[in-house]
Amino acid sequence: MEIHELIIEMKLLERRLTLYEEKYGVLSEDFHAAFTAGELSSYDAYDETRADFSKWKGIYETWMRRKESYRKQIRQRKLSEMMRFQPAY
Repeated sequence: MEIHELIIEMKLLERRLTLYEEKYGVLSEDFHAAFTAGELSSYDAYDETRADFSKWKGIYETWMRRKESYRKQIRQRKLSEMMRFQPAY
């Protein structure tokens, strides 16, 4: 995936993450750490919350993979070679 495609996808994912962050009042990074540590099991009794948490976790992990791909490309090439000279829109 090209770097500009990664950025577009990451921004779309961030918009979706923001909805969950606003709904539950914590940042995705903190949610993910608590969720993977098993600290949120008390919410399993609530169907909507369980479904939200599953989606939120998946979106965040996808975002993290895209960000790692972005960082990898940035490390491998010069930034000046990757930047666009004209906006995409």
